[in-house]
Amino acid sequence: MSFESLGLMAELHRAVSEKGYNTPTPIQTQAIPTVLQGRDLMGGAQTGTGKTAGFTLPLLQRLMETDTHNGKGRRPLRALVLTPTRELAAQVADSVREYGRYLPLRSTVVFGGVSINPQKMKLIKGVDILVATPGRLLDHVGQRSVDLSNIDILVLDEADRMLDMGFIHDIKKVLALVPEKKQTLLFSATFSDDIKKLANGLLKNPALV
Repeated sequence: MSFESLGLMAELHRAVSEKGYNTPTPIQTQAIPTVLQGRDLMGGAQTGTGKTAGFTLPLLQRLMETDTHNGKGRRPLRALVLTPTRELAAQVADSVREYGRYLPLRSTVVFGGVSINPQKMKLIKGVDILVATPGRLLDHVGQRSVDLSNIDILVLDEADRMLDMGFIHDIKKVLALVPEKKQTLLFSATFSDDIKKLANGLLKNPALV
């Protein structure tokens, strides 16, 4: 199995090759074609299984396939990745940047514990993909520096940790701000009753990986 056989575009395959990856991991083999089809996905994945590339690569390709931005005005935010910690947010943002290096898509990351103003400036210029922790994302919503009404793809990464850390109310606030019609990907190391309840209310006929 190669990344090319999963249906990825040449620009993504080139970026993956330059990172030294030739063979996809099991979760990538299953997740990438599913996400490319536009299906919702519920993924059971530990850290270190390659899940970040498993959703980042097809997410980038889906955005390219549906890009209607004509270069005029601010780019609408179309993909949102929620993570529980600033460390994970930074890692995911790095992956988005590295895998998307040959694509004309813009991305940024926002998390707490640092000044909000530089983040606001990047958001106001317009980005296609935002990686965020829930609390800081809602700070930006409150300051009107981000608009979630055009989200096509929503990713909840390490959803179990987000619930363990008490983010369920923040997550529900975010979910109320994104369109009902979207593609949703939920990744979790464990599937507690709370996670299943969240998934049941969020995912439509999801593939299980």
